[in-house]
Amino acid sequence: MLRRDRDGLSVVCIFALCCAMILAVCGEAFAAEFSWNRLSGTTIKVLFTDHPYANAIVSRLQEFEEKTGIKVDYSITPEGNYYDKLNTALSGRSGDPDVFMLGPTSVWEYAPSEYIAPLDDLIANPDLTDPSYDMADFFPSVIGAFRWDGVYGHKLGEGSLWSLPMGCEVYDLAYNKRIFDERGLTPPKTIEDLQKLCVELNEFDGPGTYAFAVRGAREWPTVYTGYMSMHTMYGGTDFKVVDGKLVSQANSPESVKMTEMWVGLIKTGGAPDWSGYTWYQIGADLGAGKAAMMLDADNNGYYQNVPGASQEAGNLAWTTTPLPPGKTEVFSNYWCWAMSINNYSKNKEAAWMFMQYFTTKDYLLWAAMNAKQFDPVRASVMNAPEFVTFMSQNEGYKEAFDATIQNTAIHYIPQPYFAECGTEWAATIQDIVSGQYSSVQEGMDALAKKIDEIVSDITVE
Repeated sequence: MLRRDRDGLSVVCIFALCCAMILAVCGEAFAAEFSWNRLSGTTIKVLFTDHPYANAIVSRLQEFEEKTGIKVDYSITPEGNYYDKLNTALSGRSGDPDVFMLGPTSVWEYAPSEYIAPLDDLIANPDLTDPSYDMADFFPSVIGAFRWDGVYGHKLGEGSLWSLPMGCEVYDLAYNKRIFDERGLTPPKTIEDLQKLCVELNEFDGPGTYAFAVRGAREWPTVYTGYMSMHTMYGGTDFKVVDGKLVSQANSPESVKMTEMWVGLIKTGGAPDWSGYTWYQIGADLGAGKAAMMLDADNNGYYQNVPGASQEAGNLAWTTTPLPPGKTEVFSNYWCWAMSINNYSKNKEAAWMFMQYFTTKDYLLWAAMNAKQFDPVRASVMNAPEFVTFMSQNEGYKEAFDATIQNTAIHYIPQPYFAECGTEWAATIQDIVSGQYSSVQEGMDALAKKIDEIVSDITVE
């Protein structure tokens, strides 16, 4: 009897242990199951700028509303007056809109003004964030552009996360491989190569054609893109902190040397009417076969390379930004459109569900392949076999992105007069090119003085 009792006890114990294991496994499964509809019945308001990223989201709103039970009221405003509308709305501190689009440098205004809510606690809440969301899948350099401690003069990459990127652009060199192949040329790897090509390809197909397309308009994006990318590669920076004050480095030896090179490229190989050029003109000239090369956003060239989009569609290719003497690493400045939550929103959790849904791996892969939402901000999307195949017609595009993204960042020091300083910088380059200064050094000395005056009221803690 004693043996049978012991055997029976053993059977019972084994049975109980198995039941416990099954319950534990089931419990983990239930715990891992994420509820997307926990905030069903909530209504949020979203403000978009008129952009393909916004159009992509709007096309999938019904799916989001059905999955979550959250209703979305949205409006789309043309980019030209988007920030005017947004700033008016935020200054009222009413909580409307709950979610809105913004560029990365807007964080420098909105975070200190307490217009945007930090996202870290929402992301860390297991009741609000799907376990499969995977923040580590975002490119670290891209996420770092939205982490900031909120102190002017402090670099990005530390502090609260204020926004989530939707899609990004890096700055590299697009070129017309037909033009290069017909002349037996190879894409430039160094600044010296680029300088030679600017001479050789100037008016390569008669008056009006030129070698090197870059922005020139008297506005801050002119120096934000290719110029600042090369400026960083030369070792330049916009400011240093000296005794608690921001001091312009526009006239540093690195900055002057880089600007001398840049002005030379414009004079020998730039567009005849360079000083009016923006994103649109340089992309159009590359697509029309008027420009042989373009240093700008990689996706600017892509839109010209889509079959039927331009005269030179299918002839465009990409390579990394040419390296300055003695340099081995490629750097790029960075831009994207992102989304933030209004700090005064009464629906922050529902707003986070919206932002989360439209930055998941599945959605961003769909958007990249079907709605022109790229460069992807997630590694899993950029490396997805179907996306790699999709982009394979764009020679060198992914390779240039892969070689650049790890050193992609906003290479500016956060401060509230960013746009004003950037516009002064662009204006100075125009004036140097047009001969209003006797030397690049003179022009950059004048610029540094202007910038120091603009930021003179900032104290760096």
